[in-house]
Amino acid sequence: MVLGSIPTSSKTEPTDWEKRMSLTRRSFLILAGAGTAAGAAGSVLRALPSEAASAPGDVVGQITVGYQGWFACIGDGAPINGWWHWSQNWSQPPSPSNNAIKAWPDMAGYATGYQTAYANLNGGGAATLFSSYDQQSVNTHFLWMQQNGCDTAALQRFNPNSSEGPTRDAMAAKVRSAAEAYGRKFYIMYDVSGWTTMQTEIKTDWTSKMSAHTASGAYARQNGKPVVCIWGFGFNDSNHPWDAATCLDVVNWFKGQGCYVIGGVPREWRTGTGGSRAGYLGVYHAFNMLSPWMVGAIGTAADSDSVYQNYNVPDQADCNANGIDYQPCVLPGDVSARQRVHGDFMWRQFYNMVRAGAQGIYISMFDEYGEGNQIAKTAATQGGVPAGSGLLSLDEDGTACSSDYYLRLTSDGGRMLKGQIALTATRPTQPTLSSTTTVISLRSRANNMYVTADNAGAAPLIANRTTIGTWEQFDQINVGSGAIALRAHANTMYVTADNGGASPLIANRAAVGTWETFQLIHNSGGTVSLLALADNRYVTADNAGAAPLIANRTAIGTWEQFDLITS
Repeated sequence: MVLGSIPTSSKTEPTDWEKRMSLTRRSFLILAGAGTAAGAAGSVLRALPSEAASAPGDVVGQITVGYQGWFACIGDGAPINGWWHWSQNWSQPPSPSNNAIKAWPDMAGYATGYQTAYANLNGGGAATLFSSYDQQSVNTHFLWMQQNGCDTAALQRFNPNSSEGPTRDAMAAKVRSAAEAYGRKFYIMYDVSGWTTMQTEIKTDWTSKMSAHTASGAYARQNGKPVVCIWGFGFNDSNHPWDAATCLDVVNWFKGQGCYVIGGVPREWRTGTGGSRAGYLGVYHAFNMLSPWMVGAIGTAADSDSVYQNYNVPDQADCNANGIDYQPCVLPGDVSARQRVHGDFMWRQFYNMVRAGAQGIYISMFDEYGEGNQIAKTAATQGGVPAGSGLLSLDEDGTACSSDYYLRLTSDGGRMLKGQIALTATRPTQPTLSSTTTVISLRSRANNMYVTADNAGAAPLIANRTTIGTWEQFDQINVGSGAIALRAHANTMYVTADNGGASPLIANRAAVGTWETFQLIHNSGGTVSLLALADNRYVTADNAGAAPLIANRTAIGTWEQFDLITS
């Protein structure tokens, strides 16, 4: 996430001012000396019991993802008319010498790609990139959020009075549309970095433009109030120059507008040292929720353990004592810095944040290809990376990872936050899906009928067929540890325990996430049962097979048993 938008009338080569303003949140923390000593010696503090100031809502008890939505390409129709955030010189297509990203997206899910000046991919095919300005791109991202348990998106909004403003205004409308279409929540997250006239202009922007989006049913609310986040108060650098009184005025103004206000604050907010200005504790305590920034401060699981002991646990205690909700950051790690360790780094953070008692978790970030900290689909192997680019893929440490792995891992972290799975220090999801498939059919013991993906997969699964045809065949894909995914031959889509298991099983997913994963249980009598990871309930042929299959049983009976027939 970049500290400061770039107020230019036309974008070509960056000016000296722009280069100074390109300091990222990550590099700021490094320069401010916020690095954490590796390792946490001895025993760590135990979390105090969570005393959330708020009941579950659209941010409390939820996974929120930071959404940049700031990638554009020449030819996409965006007002900015440039390769926004893809290249250093936005007037020219990205190339190895004009590059602004640290990881390459997996482009398989996008309807439109824009040709870059990179060589073709190592595995063949043109090196194209998506534009956030295309509604289909935003829809694709929100579909991935829906499939992988990302509840709420925090749309980043920098100074809207620069030349970027019209494009950012349009992006807010596009995010609103996608959130409405895919059942996600969203809110405006103002990043005030470099916005020198922020105090008055942020209020005008809210009242004249952004507050209109709160009319949407998809706009996030907490405690019945529309959510707004302000990122950047109290940071101890020249890019965030305001005194405490100015910051407090803005926080109180938004609260006076009836908003629930989140603060994106320095890691050292509580102590007023290091990356935080002294004397700002009153500002921090004025927020309804605090979300300390962590990118650049940690890079290993040991760093996370140290931060858990020295920051997270006492932070949570302070928030509990002051009636403030706590939403710490979790990051997947910079691909280019080889921080990810095929998910171990990110999972350790999930584990630490949940055991600290956090009221919510903020993922930094969904689509931050510029810092390499994105959870959105990324090139899984060098075959998906442009030749000669020098960019790494998700298998950089020698362990294969599917392009959606960090989305799937986020889904598991959300389930642990919500108590749907037990607190565990071990990653529950394997990095890859097995390429080994077996064609199977399922015959229900409830009525001795075959399970079908009815109406060519458009209707829920139901056990009502007397013979096996295409609609009654599924690819069983092993995903490790006895877990499987099922891909229907009726439409080549994956079976999902939709709506977290609350809706009947249906084959309508393009990728495998938690809701599309089942534990295959072999019963003593030779039958099998399916335990949905979506809700840890058994799949049943409900109403003796007369109703669609649904994952809502806590024990295995006759209706929860199936004969597994291989073809």
